[in-house]
Parts: sequence; C-alpha cells; structure tokens
Amino acid sequence: MTGAPAFLTEIDTLVRARYPLLYLVSWEEQRLDLALADLAQAHGKELVHWTVTKGLHGLKGAQRGLDGPATREPQAALHAIARLGAPALVVLKDFHRYLDDPVVVRGLRELSFALKSAYTTVIIIAPTLTLPIELEKEVSVVDVPLPTKDDLRALLLGIAQVVTRTKRATVSLTDAQAEALVSAAHGLTLAEAENAFAKAIAIDGRLSQDDLPQILEEKSQVVRKSGLLEYTPTTLSLDDIGGLGSLKLWLSRRKDAFSPRARTFGLPEPKGVLLLGVQGCGKSLCAKAIAASWRLPLVRLDLGRIYSGLVGSSEENLRKAIKVTESLAPVVLWIDEIEKGLAGAGGSANDTGVSARIFGTLLTWLQEKTQAVFVVATANRIDQLPPELLRRGRFDETFFVDLPSEGERRDIFAIQLARRRRDPSLFSLFNLAKLTHNFSGAEIEQVVVAALYDAFADGADLTPVYLERAIAETRPLAVTMAEDVQRLREWARTRTRPAS
Repeated sequence: MTGAPAFLTEIDTLVRARYPLLYLVSWEEQRLDLALADLAQAHGKELVHWTVTKGLHGLKGAQRGLDGPATREPQAALHAIARLGAPALVVLKDFHRYLDDPVVVRGLRELSFALKSAYTTVIIIAPTLTLPIELEKEVSVVDVPLPTKDDLRALLLGIAQVVTRTKRATVSLTDAQAEALVSAAHGLTLAEAENAFAKAIAIDGRLSQDDLPQILEEKSQVVRKSGLLEYTPTTLSLDDIGGLGSLKLWLSRRKDAFSPRARTFGLPEPKGVLLLGVQGCGKSLCAKAIAASWRLPLVRLDLGRIYSGLVGSSEENLRKAIKVTESLAPVVLWIDEIEKGLAGAGGSANDTGVSARIFGTLLTWLQEKTQAVFVVATANRIDQLPPELLRRGRFDETFFVDLPSEGERRDIFAIQLARRRRDPSLFSLFNLAKLTHNFSGAEIEQVVVAALYDAFADGADLTPVYLERAIAETRPLAVTMAEDVQRLREWARTRTRPAS
C-alpha cells in the first residue's frame, strides 16, 4: 500500500501474513470502515461486520445463512466465523465489552487456532484496549492515530468546495488562515472536525479565520470528556501582566516556534518553562497569557485528579491525560503548583511508591515528548520540588518570578485601574507604587478591589484616599512570611533566570 498511512500499511502487512486476530484501538469506526473496505477489495476478501444489534452482516452468496440476528450473541458469532468458507475480513465492533467473559475468551482462542490455516482475519475495533491475559499472545494490537493535518486539510478543502458550489455559505480563507483552522482542529476525529467546521458555518454562514474559537471550543469537549484535564479559555495577553519584561521577551521570541517555517529553519519545538517564585506574582496569569498570545488552547492538569485508590489506576490516569493532551497538539499544558502534586516523590510519603512512579512517568515524558505540547509548570515551594525536575532538558528555561519592582508596581496599578474602567492618569501611580513596597501583584489587585468596595459603600467614586487606606490595612505576604520569602530569593539568585 504505497503512500498509505503507517497504520494501514501495518494492518495490510498483518493481513498478508495471515495473523488471525487484530485489535485496532480507535474511536473512528466510519474512517476504518472505508479503509478496511479498500483493504478487503485489494486482497480479494469479503468484508463482514458484527455488531450486537445486527449480528454478522455483509456475507454474500451461499454464506448468507451464517449471518443475521441469530449471530448477535458473541459466542454464536464466533462459531459462525469459524464456518466461513471464503476468505474474509471480519470486523467486530465494541467486542471489547465481552472480553471479561471466560467463554468468549476461550472461543476467541479456539478461533485463533482455527484461522491460522485459513485466509480470514478477525479485527476488533474498540476505543480502548481491554485485553485479558489469555489473549495477549494471540492478538496483535494496532493503535490507530487520529487524523493527520493532511487528512484535516483535505476535509476542510472538501467542505469549502461543497458549500461554495452549492452557495450555502461563503468561504473567506487565505492559505495561512486555512492552516490555522487545520491546526486548531488537530486532535479531533474526522467526524468531530466535520461537525466543528459545519457548526462554524451554521453560526454566520461563513467559513473564515473568525471561526477559530468555534474549532477550539470543540476541542474543549475532548478535554471535558476525559475527566482528568480542565480546558481553560482565556483572553488575557502578556500586556495584561505588569512587569516580567525578561520573561515576556523570551516568550515573544518563541511565539512562532510551532510553525512549519520554524521546522524548516531547523528549530525544535519548545518544551516549556518552569516558573518559580513568590505567591501572587503572576505565574498562573503567565500560563493563561501564553496560550492566548500564541492562539493555542490551554489545558490545565491538576495532579490531584490523577491519584486514585485503585492499584495502578493513578499511573494509567496520567498516561491517559498525557495521551489526550498530545492529541490536542499544538497546545499549552498548565501544571499549577506542581510541587504539591509531586509531594512524596522522594519516597517519604506513605503511598506505596505511587508518587515516585507518577513522577518518573512525568519526567520521562517531559524529556522525551515529541508532540507540540508547551508545558508551563508553576511552583511556590522550592523545598518540596524534586531536584530531578530542575535538570536541563525537562524545560527550556527556569524563571524566578520575584516581587514586582517599583516600576512594575506602577504598571500593575495602571492595568488594574484600567480593567475596572478607571483612568490611571487620575491617580498618582508613583505614590501608590512607593506605598506598596513588598506587595505582590495579587495583593495590589486586592487593594484596588477593597478600595472600590469602600467607595461603593460610601456612594462615592474611587479616589486615591480609598486606595491609600486599603494599602495601610493590608499586610503583604512578604512581611508576614519574610523569612520564607528571603530564603526563596537566596535560593533562586544563582539557580534560576530572573523573569524581570
């Protein structure tokens, strides 16, 4: 099968080698039906399907008596397959549901032995791999990848041609804009992508670059259904964060690093960034701003959701979360307060080694990942951070986010006042910045909010007096936990790159 996708070439090879049992892991039955129909025709075999609602169907000629409702039960279907006279590809759909039945498992093993002298291959299609130990040596597993960008590009082109020809909608896309839609749809099945494009057209009768949020919204459904990740829509930009000039410059130079032009130039895709620092200084905001500025979906991984009471389930949950994340690439993965999720990774926690195994899996993935997943990990407590995480190769850079300088505090006040529909030029930002020495960005935001509450309660508008009073009533974290903050600063001085 020259030019065919790798997974189809592999299936073709296994069929020609007369492997009796194949297990295709995929959600995309319709896509595989078309591919297997071509494969069956190429090999001169009948294509037969089985579902629990119809039994075996698709048989022709004298074999018609072996199909129909009488074969709806799995065991009856296996007996009928064993009696097929002509070479066939037999596709069993959702058959994994019956692989916990010892009678069905025994039947499949016996069928496997019988088919080794025939030219029939049984193919199980299921969205998840459920394989009893008895069948591990009898079944060949093929992971069917989601559609490539070429597949999605062809789908988008086909839809554009149809709606243009039928005058059902207008298409206004440059090559670059079409490529952006294709990238946004990457990680969806063909059916999901087709639905997303159709929904975008149905909203305003147009297919254009303005439909990008609709495609990303469809991606959010994939995340929500996983149960392990959280899709985080954001409209923040890096300009909405005061200060952090060094970090912003570093990020702006990597804005187009996921583009084909960067691959042609020889650039590797950026791995991610680790943000350490004082609480409330904008680390989490940076994760949101990166995704919005780079026009990529933002997915949050809460390591607390990964842990399960069942043995082995936590590790499987992490692998599933990684697989879902990679299917959405290019994507920004945000791991907030990573040190809390990895507590006990050094073996001190009484969790039978689960934290250590989770940590090992995460480290290996961070080092070896090949998909376009930009990881933004944040941490507040460096004493709880496993040292292996800081090694070069896990992240592209480690930044320390310190308390804002006086100039940065002026910028933060201006941003917070403008966000709440107040003209910053009406306030003495220099004076406010001096009064908030050792305040974090989050504390400055709360000063503005508290002052607004007081002004609202008094029936007045916001004035500098309200802000100054709120400042006087606030005890910043850098004062109440001065020793911890100083220790963090001392540690970071020679080990990290300053974000400001």
